[in-house]
Amino acid sequence: MKKIHILILVLVACMIMPMDSEAKKKKVDIYDLSLDDNLETPEIDNDKHAARVQDYQYEVAVKLKKQNYDVELMRDNEVIVITLPAGQLFAPNDTVLSDLGIVSLKPLMNYLSNPGFYKMLLVMHSDDTGSKQYVDNLTRSRVNAVFDWIDENASVDFVVPYALGASDPLVDNNSMDNRKRNRRLEIYLVPEDVMLAQAKKGRINMNMKTK
Repeated sequence: MKKIHILILVLVACMIMPMDSEAKKKKVDIYDLSLDDNLETPEIDNDKHAARVQDYQYEVAVKLKKQNYDVELMRDNEVIVITLPAGQLFAPNDTVLSDLGIVSLKPLMNYLSNPGFYKMLLVMHSDDTGSKQYVDNLTRSRVNAVFDWIDENASVDFVVPYALGASDPLVDNNSMDNRKRNRRLEIYLVPEDVMLAQAKKGRINMNMKTK
């Protein structure tokens, strides 16, 4: 009887282990994640790999600064933040992407040329002029306009739009200049699985496709 019990336990263990393994491999849909969760994932749990990603992202940030983009680094230099004034993308109170907006966005499409290398988060902000409903609808329509334009010109498989209305101002909305600063589109370039796989192998190159 003891041998039978042991055999049953072994069989049960074999059945459970593949299920656990499959569950770990199962990826969460990035479109179901909050902005904060999308900014924090995927995590890089190896210091050597993280250092390679940080060095690469720093080089990209420097390149973008030379192209006159407003650029910052966050998450220990792993994530790039590009900020575009809303007035550079849209006419006042408008939701149609302007010609200047298209010119501003075009160079950034290169960072979507290798699907899975980057995750691009589009975060539209506004000032608090008008009702909450108006401001929320404005930022939603504007970020959708940017997303739709990207969809026509690049892959949107790793592009996630967010409309935050006036909920996250950079400064107090107490002057025209401050309100102008708060009206903005933030574009986050977050390392994704293709970059992390390259970091693991020792060399990161956005133009290098995975087999």
